[in-house]
Amino acid sequence: MDRKKLVLLVAALIIAVGTALVARSMFAGAGAPQAEAAAQVEPQGPKVLVAQRALPVGTIITADAIGFQAWPAELVQDAYFLDGEADITKLLGTVVRHPITAGEPVTQGSLVAPGDRGFLAAALTPGMRAITVPVTAQSGVAGFVFPGDRVDMVLTQQVEGSEESSLKASETILRNLRVLATDQSTVSEKAEDGSTVVKAFSTVTLEVTPVIAEKVAVAQTIGTLSLSLRSLADNQSELERAIASGDVSIPDNATPEQEERLLREAMARPDDGKSTYVTGGDVSRFQRRTAPAQGTSAPQAAYSDGQPVRSGPSVRVTRGKQTEDVSIGAVGSSTARGAASAAQTLPAAQAVGVR
Repeated sequence: MDRKKLVLLVAALIIAVGTALVARSMFAGAGAPQAEAAAQVEPQGPKVLVAQRALPVGTIITADAIGFQAWPAELVQDAYFLDGEADITKLLGTVVRHPITAGEPVTQGSLVAPGDRGFLAAALTPGMRAITVPVTAQSGVAGFVFPGDRVDMVLTQQVEGSEESSLKASETILRNLRVLATDQSTVSEKAEDGSTVVKAFSTVTLEVTPVIAEKVAVAQTIGTLSLSLRSLADNQSELERAIASGDVSIPDNATPEQEERLLREAMARPDDGKSTYVTGGDVSRFQRRTAPAQGTSAPQAAYSDGQPVRSGPSVRVTRGKQTEDVSIGAVGSSTARGAASAAQTLPAAQAVGVR
């Protein structure tokens, strides 16, 4: 290759590299303004109230469940709640009557307010029942239980036995019960500064299955009921354990919406299968750990030829010049206890063996 062709080749390479660099800078400079202009575009139209997450039937509306979002003006309907016209605070505590998907506008007919006909029935999950139990400041967690919380139910009772002996026991009989209302309120009361007002209440309305409703009705006649507030993280951890153990199964071909619905139903399911208990002996060494024997009437003595017939072991006790055979077969008898005590304290010449 001669020198002239080599120079031309090098010049062509330089021109090509320079052209590529110029083109790259031009494309990069033109793309940035377009992205910036797109970011500055704001949706047009009035703001309507939409669901921030999926709201199934029976959901109690809270502040984090709904919010205003811009909506095309030609798609706005009269049933929508518009920003500036609707007071969102008046919607808190209402219940979803028809299911609302995330991002869907909330309509006036999809909510039912407290005091309206069918309000409590709308708050119930399909197949569930509502039952009210009385509570005190101690059994109601000092007023820190609010509608929408999850609680466990504890039954405290005293099992009577013989001779005034009894067993004191406390048992967690139900878990993961949804609180529908405290007294007649289905929403937490707010102060002027926005903080939640904690106040005592005398009744709590819970969402239960028909079988659990029967158990609660019987439990109220057995002993004292107390509520135990559950942590918000308990349901998620228990759900993960249930999925790992196979108690909750999700089909492989399930859509994300179906999977979310199945998980939501599993987390909201009341549990009456597991039961834990504590007896008085677990708390104090001076209390019983097991159930006492039930009281029975004293056995009647049998006679033959006018003389009592001994049944079971007996001890012969001599007091001065009088000797008496005393049966110790009747457990708990005051006479038997006295005979046993005498057999241990009298001299050997006076207490003669056990028969």
